[in-house]
Amino acid sequence: MSGYLTQYVTEKGIYMKINYVNPDHVHALIDLPTHLCIEDAVQFLKGSSSHWINQSDLLPGKFGWGRGYGAFSVSQSGVGEVAKYIATQEEHHRKTSYSEELKLFVDRYELQWHDD
Repeated sequence: MSGYLTQYVTEKGIYMKINYVNPDHVHALIDLPTHLCIEDAVQFLKGSSSHWINQSDLLPGKFGWGRGYGAFSVSQSGVGEVAKYIATQEEHHRKTSYSEELKLFVDRYELQWHDD
């Protein structure tokens, strides 16, 4: 699916530096064009990839993403660090689960969690 996402966003005029598809979440580092809002970009990614997964019969039953998503900005000086973090996801999640990491992230940056 990683290759599909890269191809799809390129067709939409979005530059994706790197992405990594985990079993329960996806990380993507993109350069969001000024004419596109975050919500639309996420809708493109989730909608098209759900359609592709279902059309390709990759999973038994119908696939659909969960409702939520997280979006964070990064300065140009932090792009390399974020790209490295995404590239090492497989190794990273052997030590820390996605749900554990998400909770730590929300707590560390004093974010407000929304259950919807």
